[in-house]
Amino acid sequence: MTTTTGTATTGTATTTAAREHARAQAGPLTGAMPAVPARTWPTPPEGVDAARLTWAETVPGGGYATKVLARGTRLRLRDLEGAACAHLLVHRADAPWERLNVADTVKVPWLAYLGAGHPLLSDQGRLLATVVADTSGHHDALCGTTTRAGNTARYGAGEAHSGSPAGRELLVLAAAKHGLGPRDVPPSLSFFHGVRVDPDGALRSTGSAGPGASVELVTQLPLVVSLANTAHPLDPSPTYATTALEVLAWSSPADLALPDGTDPEHARAWANTEDAWAAARPTTGGTP
Repeated sequence: MTTTTGTATTGTATTTAAREHARAQAGPLTGAMPAVPARTWPTPPEGVDAARLTWAETVPGGGYATKVLARGTRLRLRDLEGAACAHLLVHRADAPWERLNVADTVKVPWLAYLGAGHPLLSDQGRLLATVVADTSGHHDALCGTTTRAGNTARYGAGEAHSGSPAGRELLVLAAAKHGLGPRDVPPSLSFFHGVRVDPDGALRSTGSAGPGASVELVTQLPLVVSLANTAHPLDPSPTYATTALEVLAWSSPADLALPDGTDPEHARAWANTEDAWAAARPTTGGTP
C-alpha cells in the first residue's frame, strides 16, 4: 500500500513506515485547523501577546468548532473571504442547563439587530456574553440556523458529513463533545449574514459585509462556545458556498467591567451575573 503526499510517494505497508509517514504530517499547516497550543498562532491580534491566546482556529465552510472558555475571555470571529456565516451557541460551562436564549437576547434589551454593546442573555436573566466590537453589522437573531430537511431540499443533502451540512446537525455534534444532546441545542445567533424585517413583516437577507469583517465578544461566565460555519437559511446563493471563519480568543479580564452609560436592562443582567458568580465563589469575592 502507498500514499502520496505532494510529489513524494511513501510506503505504509509496514508499521514502521506507517509511523514515519504519520509523524511526517505533524509539521505542515493547512488552512483549516486549530493551533495547539493556541499561543503558536502566527498572527495574534494587534496589541495581544500570543501567550494570552487560548483558542486559535480556522473553521472551513461546512465545519464546526467548540471550546470551553474562561470568564473574562475575548472572542474574535473574522469572516476571511466574505462568505462565512458563524452560527453561535453558548452554554454555561459550570451549569450547562443555562444557555443562550435568543428570544430574551432580542426582547430584553429592545434590540432586534445585533451589534456592538448587545448583551447575550440566558433565560435566567443573566448576561452570558457581550458583543464589544463589530466591523460587520451584518448579523441575525431571528432566523436561527439551517436544518437537515431544509438543506436536503435545497442542496440535495444536509447530513453533518455531507457536502452541505446543516447548522443544527453540526451544533448537535459540538454539543455531544460536552456531554449534551439534541435537546440541549436551542435556536442560535448568526454572525456575518444580515437579515432585516421589512415593513410588511417579511424577512430580507442583506448578505455579507465582505472579506475581513469581524465581531468580538467578551464572556461574562465560563462558557461552552459552539460554532457552525454554514450557509444562512436565507442565503440567496443557489450553491453551498460558505467560506472560512477565523476564531481567536484570549484572556482579557479587564473587559468584564460594565461600561458607563450601559442600558438599564443590560446593567441588570450584568448585576445578576456578578451576583451568581460571587455567590458560587464566596472566598474569591467574585473576582474572575
